[in-house]
Amino acid sequence: MAGTSSSIVAGLTAAAVGAIGFLAYQASATVPAGPGKAPASASPLPKAPRDRRDPLALPAMSGSGERVVYAMDDDRVWLVSDRNRVLRTFGVRPGSVDPLPGAYVVTSRSNAVTGTDGTPIEHVVRFTSVDGVAIGFSAAVDQDAAQVPDPTVRTGGIRETRADGEAMWMFATIGVPVIVLR
Repeated sequence: MAGTSSSIVAGLTAAAVGAIGFLAYQASATVPAGPGKAPASASPLPKAPRDRRDPLALPAMSGSGERVVYAMDDDRVWLVSDRNRVLRTFGVRPGSVDPLPGAYVVTSRSNAVTGTDGTPIEHVVRFTSVDGVAIGFSAAVDQDAAQVPDPTVRTGGIRETRADGEAMWMFATIGVPVIVLR
């Protein structure tokens, strides 16, 4: 009987190890490119043409489907629905480190942390990093204290108002595309 019990335990152990290995493979196959990396299919995007009559209009060539569009030259963000409808647009104040133009995905989020400049921030939505500096959208908890950034500190925070930060937080969950344009 001892031999039979040992065989059963060995068989169950082998099946469990195999199942864990399969689940680990599935999990790794669905993980985004990782913090600081654009998806493998991303390619740098040229400066998208703007509508001169409507500077708040979504830039042409900004992709399709649900996405966040960030135009660095305009310091502006658009939250775009899966039906290509602009849900919200707002101005932002970038940090001292810019991402490269291209297509990314939201890789991590934090409800409340301290920014690299020492400012308490909330609704942090990260999508890449540049030379070890995390790049993402956030809102300063104290809007008055956030008005004068320290130019000597390397920051990747793209600052929004608290209301815009709340909108970004509700919209930009893990995996949502972020299109960065010049």
